[in-house]
Amino acid sequence: MCLCATSKLLVNYPEKQRNEILDYLFKPNFGASLQILKVEIGGDAQSTDGTEASHMHDSWEENYNRGYEWWLIKEAKKRNPDIKIYALPWAFPYWIGNGTNSPYTTPQRTADYIIKWIEGAKKFHNITTDYVGIWNERSYSIDYIKILRNTLCMKKLEHVKIVASDGGWNIAKDMLKDSILKLSVSIIGVHYPGTVTTKDALATESPLWSSEDYSTYNNEVGAGCWARILNQNYVNGFMTSTISWNLIASYYPSLPFNRCGLMTANEPWSGYYRVDSPIWITAHTTHFTKIGWHYLAHGHGVGKFKKGGSYVALTSPKSDQLTIIIETMSHDHSYCIRPQLPKYNVEPQNITIQLNGSFTSIKQLQVWYSHLNFQGQPFVLFKKLSAIPVRNGSFSLSLGVDEVITLTTIDVEQEKPFSNIPPSASFPAEYFDNFENYSLYAEPYNFAPQTGSFEVVQVEKPYNKVMRQTVLHTPVMWCLADFINKSVNIIGNANKRLDVFVSVEARVGSVNGTNEIFVASRVSQLGCNTISAHGNFFFLNPLKKTFVLSADLAQSKIIKKGIVPSAKPGWNQISFFTKDNVLIGVVNHEMVFNVNSSLIVMKPGFVAVGTSPFGLADFDNFLLKTTENK
Repeated sequence: MCLCATSKLLVNYPEKQRNEILDYLFKPNFGASLQILKVEIGGDAQSTDGTEASHMHDSWEENYNRGYEWWLIKEAKKRNPDIKIYALPWAFPYWIGNGTNSPYTTPQRTADYIIKWIEGAKKFHNITTDYVGIWNERSYSIDYIKILRNTLCMKKLEHVKIVASDGGWNIAKDMLKDSILKLSVSIIGVHYPGTVTTKDALATESPLWSSEDYSTYNNEVGAGCWARILNQNYVNGFMTSTISWNLIASYYPSLPFNRCGLMTANEPWSGYYRVDSPIWITAHTTHFTKIGWHYLAHGHGVGKFKKGGSYVALTSPKSDQLTIIIETMSHDHSYCIRPQLPKYNVEPQNITIQLNGSFTSIKQLQVWYSHLNFQGQPFVLFKKLSAIPVRNGSFSLSLGVDEVITLTTIDVEQEKPFSNIPPSASFPAEYFDNFENYSLYAEPYNFAPQTGSFEVVQVEKPYNKVMRQTVLHTPVMWCLADFINKSVNIIGNANKRLDVFVSVEARVGSVNGTNEIFVASRVSQLGCNTISAHGNFFFLNPLKKTFVLSADLAQSKIIKKGIVPSAKPGWNQISFFTKDNVLIGVVNHEMVFNVNSSLIVMKPGFVAVGTSPFGLADFDNFLLKTTENK
């Protein structure tokens, strides 16, 4: 299961609920019981719902304590030491591109950068990386892939397998033409394949993965999508691994792809979370198979039923255990966000399964059952039923529509799910952070950077620990958000509240500093659309003693601009009050503007701080007070 700034709000959940959530994801034979975790190699740039910090903001420094990926990997490994780790970059820090938006201008430099992440994971966190990718859903370089493979071997990292190219199937055609490339790529990984593969991919005889899939709202239709593709990616496409984007919807719901994870945990302030139905659909496969099990052959344990639905059978390495997973998901109850799903029908049916070979000695199979009932009746999720007897290797079943059934020789009991989940609650009406309670280089809680990279650093007294924006130049981008050359760090409830008071102390860096720092309210249109972000933005240039009040991040909708006599080099206290269609700005306790304008953004949105352009800036003593608009 994969991330890209989608687990940002998980880190600071109350310990009890955080451990429960992590158990639902990773604990064997409990919830999803995941077998592979795909993580982002942070690149200081937007990757869908936020940015993740690079281990090397600049070529001259390394830091393996940034961000939360290391923590999450260790929590996964703590629960399941056998889980596989797959690392992939979405973006790269600016110095990798050497003035371009390509990581391939100096391929050896990029390979060294990726390998430093792999080595740092092992040295500082005892994390072994099993797989590494190239560049998420962007172009690949054949020369770079070969250099990466060669460098991995030179660094005695032969065990790290390359997955390529985390996009379409084109890599397969190149592998057939280039024997060295074919030897360099261990696994062909594609995104959203619609359960089908290509002749070229099959001709490579390489393992095939759906290395990113699902990405669908995690209600019952989303669960149906997940059930269908988990089976049919192998039935139709011979893909032996299916990886969900995303792992968990632990990001603000107003950001792109709300609730497109296996479960939802986006309220660390309340402790509330949802164990959504895709968790239990996952369990139908992961509780009764392990890495190293293999699928039986098509026509001999893998296929489709005459009246719709599919089945797969997997067996243990010694062929002494057998698991069969059946799904009968109807079209309208299993479509995914992408690609388009052709029409098909599923009808109730009776089936008979005949076991052959050594499996004829099986006397009974354990049964686990889910029914995604869309007729107004209660859903059944991952319920253990009575074992089904097997006579002379044969047994029969009556299949309904929208069902998932696991038949297995493995007899385990299901632990009871956790109870007493705290109730949902809005973001606190008053929120303060002086950043003193974090370890160095941590990302402050509840802030969700959309561009730039923000971390806690130590400075002089009395400020001590502060939040610093660290990106100096536009990174090698994954999407256009970073092209605006400004950093944006959001916080708060973007759905209900309009009226807000924000105060922060801030300064621009004396070296490599930005020009302007800002606070903002009612900020929307984020993620990869951050380049077009709307809101009320109060920009301060302390050295020029000027301000700009704008209705957008790009400063194309100027509300007011002017002089700030009270601004000074070093630290400035900036306060911004938004109420209805009135904006008030204060710097160092002196009013700068009191504006009523038709340009003022009235729609709900986030509070934000940031810089224009990229460059160093420090923030401290952040205060947010909101009044819910009734």
